[in-house]
Amino acid sequence: MTRRFRHGLVLGKFYPLHAGHLNLIRTGLRSCDALTVEVLVSSVESIPASVRADWIRAEAPQARVVHAVDDTPVDYGSDAAWDTHLAVITSLLDEPVDAVFTSDAYGVELADRLDAQWVRVDPARQEVPVSGTAVRADPHRHWWALPAPVRAYLTTRVVVLGAESTGTTTLARDLTAHYGTPEVPEFGRTWSEIRPGGLSAPWHSSEFDLVATEQARLEDAAAARTPRPLLIADTDVLATTVWHERYVGAASPSVTALAARRRPDLYLLTGDEIGFVQDGLRDGEHLRHAMSARFREVLDGSGVPWHELRGSPAGRLAAAVDLVDALDHGRRLADPLPQAGTDAHRAGSRTRR
Repeated sequence: MTRRFRHGLVLGKFYPLHAGHLNLIRTGLRSCDALTVEVLVSSVESIPASVRADWIRAEAPQARVVHAVDDTPVDYGSDAAWDTHLAVITSLLDEPVDAVFTSDAYGVELADRLDAQWVRVDPARQEVPVSGTAVRADPHRHWWALPAPVRAYLTTRVVVLGAESTGTTTLARDLTAHYGTPEVPEFGRTWSEIRPGGLSAPWHSSEFDLVATEQARLEDAAAARTPRPLLIADTDVLATTVWHERYVGAASPSVTALAARRRPDLYLLTGDEIGFVQDGLRDGEHLRHAMSARFREVLDGSGVPWHELRGSPAGRLAAAVDLVDALDHGRRLADPLPQAGTDAHRAGSRTRR
């Protein structure tokens, strides 16, 4: 394929990355021998630049993706502001560009200052009717426009956990069916069924590292494909820290560290007032009340809101739905820096290409 340009540039906040951004980037990739994508973030925003850059690398691996912090407010009428922004932009380039791809009108000024040609892509947002402002205002309504890694990041996550035979799986499945979201099964149970030596063999810390890592992977995979910005998980890595204590006798530093990096939006603890049911894999009836107490202690120290649910399955489900409905579905993002100027075509600017 013959390309019109040698080196193109796409830049933006990508806050968050959406289908309109990807249309812009893919247009640049089709039109250039090489494309640089610059992720320019401000300190007030709530998604790290490295995360946004990784989203773009996952969706457009052919692009060169770089990022930087740029806390200068946007003011299209200010030469001083332009000079400051250009200093950041040019510092990220490994060679000059001969094309700038934007949807917004600032592209004409940016291209002129970089001595490049401006390529405007879908200015009326007709091909892909979405914007970062719209996504931030209502993630649920614009969920269709978000690629899988962005969905995984923005999804509101609810985790159901509890001691053996307290109805965690029943409640998790009931909630999943109610909201129409993908199931996140308990991998620890699967491992208990297939582990070498069976249930009678001694447990080792390495097994819990495996369980925790796989549980996290299952959760993230489900979050990437959920049809709405909500996910219900049957247990999580924090619960794995408690089970490690139960079977190994002490905390696992590695599992605890992973749990600290993975904080859901809500924990639902299933109560131990119901009768114990032996299913062939359970061995802790005599420890069930002590385990429930330990879960309460761990949840108190987690920094995540949590509620204990008791009663019938129907009563637990109704109470859980009320709690989940009260959450924002889709992570709310801080507002970006305000924009001081509205017209990229400054009065008295130089002759445009």
